[in-house]
Amino acid sequence: MPDDELYSRFLAGDMTAGDELMAKYAGRLILYVDALIHDMRDSEDVVIETFAVILTRRPKIREGGFQAYVYQAVRRRAIRFHVRKNRMSVFSLDEEDAEEIEAVRPEDEFIRDERRRSVRLCLNRIDPECREALWLTYFEGMSYTEAAAVMGVNNKKIDNLLLKGKRAMKEELSREGITRADES
Repeated sequence: MPDDELYSRFLAGDMTAGDELMAKYAGRLILYVDALIHDMRDSEDVVIETFAVILTRRPKIREGGFQAYVYQAVRRRAIRFHVRKNRMSVFSLDEEDAEEIEAVRPEDEFIRDERRRSVRLCLNRIDPECREALWLTYFEGMSYTEAAAVMGVNNKKIDNLLLKGKRAMKEELSREGITRADES
């Protein structure tokens, strides 16, 4: 069911619609926040608190904008939380990707894990803003506009960050010995 419809149902008093929205986004948001603050338990708390605020304050969200709104809200809350703990660090990808691909053979699983390790290593070497822009657009499937809203920048800045990030990733992957897209 589309986010707009779920949120409208929630605003009309259907509490299960709010639960459905949280269930739909919680896992991905926790991984996103964990990449920002490097603490899974705190990430879960940040996501729960963010949804608690959204579901109690019932903000007006533009049509088609729920995903960008919730990512922007959780990002702000995560940064504030992390600053309060005085251990702000760069955006990282230490956890496995949100989707697990089932390996048929043990050697396939090993190769997949090595490729993921290489990609994470390369991502961690590039500029944090570029890394976050790449994460939001490629891993989370957000549009430039949604990613720009989450990061608090304009679409042109996202375009520049993605271009710079792709170039940096190509260079880093090349250093790891990965020179073709189907190798990564």
